[in-house]
Amino acid sequence: MGKYILIKVLKCSLTGSLLITMLLINACQSESEKVEKRIDSIISAMTLEEKIKMLHKDGMFTSAGIPRLGIPELTSADGPFGVREELEKYTWKSLHLRTDSGTFFPTGTALAATWNYDMAYKYGVGIGEETRTRGKNVILGPAVNIARTPVNGRTYEYMSEDPYLNSKIVVGYIKGVQSTGVASCVKHFALNNQETNRGHVSVNIDERTIREIYLPAFKAAVVDADVKCMMSAYNKIRGQYCSENDYLLNKMAKGEWGFKGLIMSDWGGTHSTVDAALNGLDIEMGTDKYFSKALLDSVKSGRVPVSVIDDKVRRILRVILYCQKTTPIPHNSVVATPEHTRLAYEIASQSIVLLKNSADLLPLNAGEIRKIAVIGENATYKHQSGGFGATVKAQHEVTPLDGIKNKVGKFVSVEFVQGYKSVFVEDKNGKGKRPDNRPDTKLIKEAVDAAKSADVAIVVIGTNHNIESEGFDRPNLILPFGQDELVKAVAAANPKTIVVVAAGAPVAMQAIDSVSSAILYSWYNGSEGGTALADVLFGDVNPSGKLPLTFPAKIEDSPAHSLNAYPGDSSVTYKEGILVGYRWFDTKNVQPVYCFGFGLSYTNFTYNELTTDKQSYADKDKIHVSLKVKNTGSRDGYEVVQFYISDMEPKVLKAAKELKAFRKIMVRKGAEENVEVDIKAADLAYFDDSQMKWMISPGKYKIMAGSSSQDIRVSSIITIN
Repeated sequence: MGKYILIKVLKCSLTGSLLITMLLINACQSESEKVEKRIDSIISAMTLEEKIKMLHKDGMFTSAGIPRLGIPELTSADGPFGVREELEKYTWKSLHLRTDSGTFFPTGTALAATWNYDMAYKYGVGIGEETRTRGKNVILGPAVNIARTPVNGRTYEYMSEDPYLNSKIVVGYIKGVQSTGVASCVKHFALNNQETNRGHVSVNIDERTIREIYLPAFKAAVVDADVKCMMSAYNKIRGQYCSENDYLLNKMAKGEWGFKGLIMSDWGGTHSTVDAALNGLDIEMGTDKYFSKALLDSVKSGRVPVSVIDDKVRRILRVILYCQKTTPIPHNSVVATPEHTRLAYEIASQSIVLLKNSADLLPLNAGEIRKIAVIGENATYKHQSGGFGATVKAQHEVTPLDGIKNKVGKFVSVEFVQGYKSVFVEDKNGKGKRPDNRPDTKLIKEAVDAAKSADVAIVVIGTNHNIESEGFDRPNLILPFGQDELVKAVAAANPKTIVVVAAGAPVAMQAIDSVSSAILYSWYNGSEGGTALADVLFGDVNPSGKLPLTFPAKIEDSPAHSLNAYPGDSSVTYKEGILVGYRWFDTKNVQPVYCFGFGLSYTNFTYNELTTDKQSYADKDKIHVSLKVKNTGSRDGYEVVQFYISDMEPKVLKAAKELKAFRKIMVRKGAEENVEVDIKAADLAYFDDSQMKWMISPGKYKIMAGSSSQDIRVSSIITIN
């Protein structure tokens, strides 16, 4: 294979003492066998007490090593969109260092909005390098839970509502991280699709739905990306906590998928000793209540076999040895490098979605503008922190106002007015604080006056991490703090009003859409989000982002809410089954404001000549699909070609269409590009609950290519024999 790796190996002397030596191993076919033998020698030299010591927290983000044997502690860093600042080892208090600032990368929905596997890989490399620089073994990401409801407080961390899109982005992310010698920890396994009651709610779900919708991204992480770590979710599935769920951890991950790495609990997410130990959990993180003395006693009493403990230690050692293959970087090395800043910019610039441009207001021509009114608190708000959960102490964050001023401020007057203010009031039901959604008439008047005197008004609105956060869900899709009224007033005052929405999840867009000529969705877009936004506004970047989520007209249109299947109390039943996201909207003919996969460009693309290499296929064949995409506009641009498949003769309930492939391609103005994809016939299968296996229905299938789930341009019909 021509590669060599360096790992630490333990050897016993005649006196029984242990020395750490360095062994150069030829990375050939037997490498894994040699690693396993080294692990055997380590385990055989350990006492039971030492083994147990490695299986629970030894600090906020560490589990213990065994210094006597030269085994280092396993260290983790919070993610998934940047490395968290350094904390005191045993508390959540910051160390207030000057060497732990990092790059704030665009959050999960922004990454998914790029629809770009290569960007996901580069993203992973960037985070992996910063994790390694900080001396950590594991980055706690990516988060891949399906967006079942748009109000989930952690939607911004997750990727999309589609299992195929999630799988592709996640594999890129993980491979990128692990190419740096850092272990990626995919989370939250599984069905952590709401924050409300997450600590105890039990998800009731049929086997077909869990396998077709909620597990594919985790499976891809294991099978396609060889992820080294997994984190169990807080919730229950079918009455059993995920951290002690035999179905998930043993039968699925370690059994069917052949997962060789370690499974850690979420922080404080362990609930038992014997059940958790026997059912697949390897490390209790955040606490040491169950996997410390209680586990030691359980082994000594015979309730937990020593072989189970050895397997857990083996999995941890695999991760440690993997992380030791690369040369350590000094802790005081620079984290937020210029290269990482550029990467954050590239991801942000490809994630911004142009939702509306009815009057061709965009891109702006700075040479024709004397004054711009920038309106809205989110124009100056920094999204690297806030709320509850993972944050980043970013070295810098370019806000939208910064980006616009940096872009044109030397020759265009840029006036900022706040427009609205983040104000919270006590909830009448005693559930803490909630947003005050009453419009601030004084701030709106100031915004209107500024808009009237400007050539262009740019209103930057949305949410922040006090609205979208771990620990709670949003009560609805309403834009908080009276922002609808602000947009209406400004648009009435200046017809050249551009709305920029900075948020991590869908919000109610009808009011904005009805009065605005141009709308951009810019997500929580990281350290260089403002720079990327300015380049899109002024045409240096042609927007190419596509929505990874459906934007419903009202929350009641979303499947879980339509069926009164959210949030539940002690349990919640996924009544919508496989009809999640666009699958529901397209199958039930419910019209959203913006559909899955939607996003405009400053140029135009035409699709022609969709062909397949054959007309009929066996279940083990690959379907080779090709078509031509032409840029008929005046600007170079990226287009995301989306391939959907519809079963024309379904034997069971099927969605109207399902995403099965996509390609993001650059097409120069006037040029035509050939786009080719391979779709496995096996990927058209559904899971048969009665037979507990995947089945492909013979019959006719329509292959469709389009610019969104509802903008299908060309199609062709094939037969599966």
